[in-house]
Amino acid sequence: MQQSITLHNLRQQLVDSGLKATHQRIVVLEAVTALHGLHPMAEEVYQRLKPANPSISLGTVYKTLDTFADTGLVRRVLSQDGGKRYDANTDAHSHIYCSNTKEIVDFEDAELDELLTAFFKKRNIENFDLKGFSVQLTGTKVEPDKQIRISKA
Repeated sequence: MQQSITLHNLRQQLVDSGLKATHQRIVVLEAVTALHGLHPMAEEVYQRLKPANPSISLGTVYKTLDTFADTGLVRRVLSQDGGKRYDANTDAHSHIYCSNTKEIVDFEDAELDELLTAFFKKRNIENFDLKGFSVQLTGTKVEPDKQIRISKA
């Protein structure tokens, strides 16, 4: 999944995605990769970059992250309020979103993936080639001693 972050690796990821390895792209990719697991917003990436890269703009960070998402270098993850977050983990996985803390946590479950694959195969959706799927569970964290409960919103 995630290899060590080196300048060479970052450059190679950009080139492999068909992008020029500019300084700005390298530092944005480095930041979002370093924030792996946190699913940062563009503003958080920008705040991480700004001290060492004072000439970079928030607009550049937004555009760069969207370009990365379009080319598959990162994944866009939507929060419950519709905000865009970014995930450096491009492997197939789903997410759990806590509406209280706004935290997004990676969630992998082979059994769920198998169930969803079988479900969509049975549906035989016309004129659509399913490439993958991602599930986002939404809820709130509960105390460890309480059972998980499912409520309908």
